[in-house]
Parts: sequence; C-alpha cells; structure tokens
Amino acid sequence: MGEYAYAGYVGSDINLRWRGDGTDGWLGIYTDRIFGTQARVGTDTVIQVTNYVQVQPSLQLATRGFVGGSVNLQVGGAWYGIAGVGRTDARPYFNLNFDPNDAVTLGGGYQNPGGASFMVFVVADDRFHTGQRDWHLNAQIPNDESHVTLDVLRKSGRGDAGYVNAWGLSANYDWPRWFLRLAYDPYQNFSTQNAWRLAAGIRF
Repeated sequence: MGEYAYAGYVGSDINLRWRGDGTDGWLGIYTDRIFGTQARVGTDTVIQVTNYVQVQPSLQLATRGFVGGSVNLQVGGAWYGIAGVGRTDARPYFNLNFDPNDAVTLGGGYQNPGGASFMVFVVADDRFHTGQRDWHLNAQIPNDESHVTLDVLRKSGRGDAGYVNAWGLSANYDWPRWFLRLAYDPYQNFSTQNAWRLAAGIRF
C-alpha cells in the first residue's frame, strides 16, 4: 500500500503481487481526486538465454484502454550492460514509476560476490520528442537477511511545467517479510506536481 502526497491532496495505491521462478504478476488500483481511479494488471519475467544473456519482457494493461509493454536485454556476468525499449498505445495512464514509458533504456552495472550491486542507467523518451531523460544511480546493499536499495534520480526534459531539471531520491528497506519505501519524485511524470511517496508492504 502506498500514499502519495501532492500539493493539497493525496493519492492512494494498493497492489497485490505474486512472484515465483523469476516471474512476477500484479494487480493494482490507483486513485486521487484529480486524476481519478485506474486499475491495472501486469506481468514480467526473466528468460535466461545463456549464462551471460537475459531477456526481460513485461506487459501491462489498465482501465481507460491502456496497453504497454517493454523488453530489456542484459548481457554479462558480474559486470553487465543493459538495453531496452518500452512502448504504449498512448492512452491515459497514471505512471507510478519515475520514468517515461515510451523510451529506450541504456546502462550498466556490477554485482560483487557479497551480493551488493551498483547500476547506472538512463531512460530516454524516443517517441514524443520531449527530450525527457531520467538518469538513475542505483545501489543495493545486503544486511544479513535484509537489504537496502537507494536510487538517486536526475531528470530533465520538457513537461507541463516547461523545461525540467530536477533531482529525486528513493530509499527502500527490505526485511524478510516486510518492506518500507520513501521517495521524492520532482515533477512527477514531468507534470507540475512534486510528489512524496510512502509505501509499505508484507510478503506472505
């Protein structure tokens, strides 16, 4: 469950997610008094082509006629590169992540033997000519049976507020059964709204 704080109102996000053997499935609903309500369902998976090549496809459907999907390619071992592309049918959609959906992704990362991982990547609009780019510096640090994930965001490009240059941050702590996430998303979805996001969940 998540609560998103905007200027003068809040949004609520409720999700149920299933995970098994590298595949995820989810069902969720988001609502606020400005956008309204939108339900969504989706899935993603990891296809291990070889020891050093993964293909990661995803598909998402939502009310208001939205259809979106992506495919990412990861190549390498401890050091790896990633490349991907995402597309939608451009129907109304409240984007709950930081990044443009109609975009290309490029980046790379490293995972050490102790389980810590570090990644730098960019998600860049390649369809609507907005110049929107989200750069991410991501670190995942294990702590016994738990782990911390930190994501520093630098976004730029044209949006509802004109040209945007802003920094964002998210911090996630995962215990074996619980997780807690706090994020600041400036100019969310390149709109005029800055958002604070607080989310918590339980695994069962």
